Amino acid sequence: MQLKKEILIGTWRLVSSTRTILDTGEVVNSYGGRPNGWINYGGDGRMMVVVAHDGRPKLADPLSLTDVEQAALFKTFFAYAGTYDLEEGSIVHYIDTSWNETWSGTQMKRNLVLSGQQVVYTTEPFAFSGDGRESVVTLVWEKYDLAAGEK
Repeated sequence: MQLKKEILIGTWRLVSSTRTILDTGEVVNSYGGRPNGWINYGGDGRMMVVVAHDGRPKLADPLSLTDVEQAALFKTFFAYAGTYDLEEGSIVHYIDTSWNETWSGTQMKRNLVLSGQQVVYTTEPFAFSGDGRESVVTLVWEKYDLAAGEK
């Protein structure tokens, strides 16, 4: 069955993100045990995503951060926006703006499985930015429903 874009339109909350390290088979949390993430797909073909790792520090004065504090914040967050398209069994994000300019102008393809109110994305193997180890990341997103009283 061909997945239609209309099914994805709306806002999705990140439920979990795990990483399988390929050389050992070890499965770890990609962005901590409770990452905070949102992805939105618009009917106009545009999308945006923000993900903050679990346990990010709440620093007192954002105007006086040290270089180390700034680097830690950069490494524990990502955001990008662009357009999207569905292919057989996958979704492609065409990134036109990003928190990290090295991603702008690139595309990210994810295997996609829709199951009820959840969508599961799985990456192709890649060198994970945190440690360079060849990994596959699985992200589980759940459809956000404000009408159901979610905050």
